[in-house]
Amino acid sequence: MYDHAVPFQFYIRQIAVMPVAWPDREDNELLALVQDASHPAFATLVERHTDRYYRLAYRYLQNREAAEDVVQDAFLKLWEDPGRWQPDKNTKFTTWFYRVVVNLCLDWRKRKRPMEMNEDLPLIDERETADQAMLRREEQRILEREIAALPERQRTALNLCFDEGVSNQEAADVMGVNLKALQSLLMRAKTTLKERMKNYP
Repeated sequence: MYDHAVPFQFYIRQIAVMPVAWPDREDNELLALVQDASHPAFATLVERHTDRYYRLAYRYLQNREAAEDVVQDAFLKLWEDPGRWQPDKNTKFTTWFYRVVVNLCLDWRKRKRPMEMNEDLPLIDERETADQAMLRREEQRILEREIAALPERQRTALNLCFDEGVSNQEAADVMGVNLKALQSLLMRAKTTLKERMKNYP
């Protein structure tokens, strides 16, 4: 289990034992090496992708430790059974792994009771006045709360397309829906947020 006294980035890289060796290799090349139990290839994948999947898990769960555990579990599953990713299905590794992380987030939410949102504040722009910074933080806090209250599928679509910056088609692939359904989820999510935010001054 993850020791929270140890920085997460340091800890997750220790799973691979070896330092990053092939920063220029494509993901599919690294996965082929991981299937041959290559520690350096696995370390390279972890180094390359940990940040993006941690951001996704954190946005989804709104809890730092839970997000760290989910990403660690996802990489452990990959190391223990790299054959789960099947390149012959023409699925990008990043798309497939998004699906793994999202499913683990859903499982975590089913197992755990809802937790209060982390109140960590975003970095303050030094050019802002104190009043402007306070207002921006409050707006961000309210928006995050309303996003967290969206139905799971709408929240997932929003996080993938806007926070992670993946294409609509890739997000649809991650969620196992067609493009039209994904666009409908995004539209409903944005409409709901727009209406809810009208309630705040």
